[in-house]
Amino acid sequence: MLERLNEEKVFKDPVHRYIHVRYRLIWELIGTKEFQRLRRVNQLGTTYLTFHGAEHSRFSHSLGVYEIVRRINEIFSQYDSWDEENRLLSMCAALLHDVGHGPFSHSFEKVFNLDHEDFTRMIILGDTEINQVLRKVSEGFPEEVADVIAKTHTNKLVVSLISSQIDADRMDYLLRDAYFTGVSYGHFDIERILRVMRPGGDQIVIKQSGMHAVEDYIMSRYQMYWQVYFHPVTRSAEVILSKILHRAKKLYAEGYAFKQEPVHFYSLFKEDISLEDFLKLDDSVVKFYFQIWQEEDDAILRDLCERFMNRRLFKYVEFNPMQMNTWRELYDSFKEAGIDPDYYLEMDSSSDLPYDFYRPGEEEERLPIHLLKPGGDLRELSRESEVVEAISGKKRTDHKLYFPQDLILEGTSDATRRIKSLLNL
Repeated sequence: MLERLNEEKVFKDPVHRYIHVRYRLIWELIGTKEFQRLRRVNQLGTTYLTFHGAEHSRFSHSLGVYEIVRRINEIFSQYDSWDEENRLLSMCAALLHDVGHGPFSHSFEKVFNLDHEDFTRMIILGDTEINQVLRKVSEGFPEEVADVIAKTHTNKLVVSLISSQIDADRMDYLLRDAYFTGVSYGHFDIERILRVMRPGGDQIVIKQSGMHAVEDYIMSRYQMYWQVYFHPVTRSAEVILSKILHRAKKLYAEGYAFKQEPVHFYSLFKEDISLEDFLKLDDSVVKFYFQIWQEEDDAILRDLCERFMNRRLFKYVEFNPMQMNTWRELYDSFKEAGIDPDYYLEMDSSSDLPYDFYRPGEEEERLPIHLLKPGGDLRELSRESEVVEAISGKKRTDHKLYFPQDLILEGTSDATRRIKSLLNL
C-alpha cells in the first residue's frame, strides 16, 4: 500500500491553481537534487528573447504534467482495469519525464550529439537520489518508470497518458507556455477533456461528446507551434546559440587558450560526457560562459556571445532550399566579404504535423485519437471531425535564411553589394 503523507502538500500554480501531493514517494522525488536541478533549466530555451514572460522552468512543467496525471487517476480509479500499480507508475513517470533535459535542450543536443531521453534513463537507473527513492517501491520499479518514459513498457495505456497525441505532457506545456508567453491561442478546455477521458484497453479514448474540446486542443497545438515554438526571432537566437557552441568546440579542438577555461564543457567537447558532468549543467552555467566569452580574443566567439547576451540577433528572409545556386553564391560572397559563412549564414527549417493517424509502412507509428461512441464503438478522430480532417496528415514546413544584417549593410565591397542584391536588402 502506498504511504500517504500526514498532511497533503500543495504547490500554488498559475495554470492548475494547485498541485496536490498526497504520497510520500512523490514528495521525496520532488526533493531530490536531480529534480530540483530542473528549476534552473528553462522550459522554452531562447523563447524569452521573443516573449519576455517565457521564463518558466522544466520544474514547473514537470509538476504540471504530474498534476494532470494525478487528476486522470482520480477519474480512472472508478474502473476495475485501473489499479494502484498503474496509479503509482503513471504519476512517477509524469513527474520524471523531463528530468534528463539539459540547458537550451534541443540546440545543445544537436551540437553535442546528445539525447535527453538517454540522460532521463541514466538518472532514473543510475547512482542518483531519484533511483534511491524509486527503489523503495521495489528493485525493478526504476526500470518500469524508465520504460514508460521511453514508450517501451508493456502497459500501453500508462504510456499513452505520458506520450500520445493527446497526453498530459502536451496538455500542460500548451497551457503553461501560452500563459507565460502571454498569447491567447494556446488555451483549450482541459477540464472538459479530463472529464471525457476513459481507459480504452491500450490507450486513452475520448467520449464522443468531448469531440469539440479535442478539436480545440488540436488547433491550439497547431497555433502554438507556428506562433510561439517556431517563431523566427526565437529561431534566430537558437541559430546564434548553436554557432557559439560550435565555435567554442572548434577552438578547443584547435588548442585555443581560453581566458576562462570552459571546464564545464570539456567532456561535451570530447563528446564523452558522464552523468555527473551532465547534472552540473544548467542555463545559468551556460550563460555565465557566454557572458565572459564576450571578452575573448577570438573575434567570432566574442561577437556571437555579445549578440546573444544583448539580443542583437540575426535577421531573416524566406528561403527556398531548392535555390542551391543562390546559396552557393551567397556562401562564396560572404567569404569574399570577410564574413565567415560557417558562423554568419544559416538556413533553418521547421516543420510540424499537427495531427496524424497511423499509415502502415511509416517509420514512426502515431497512435491516433479515438472517440468512444455511445454504443461502445471506437472511431478515429479525423473520420468524425471535419476540422481535424482538414489538417490531418498535412505537414507544414518553413525555411528561413539567417544572417547579420548590420555587418552586410556596413560593407562597401563588391561582395557585400552582391549579398545585398541576393538578399534584397
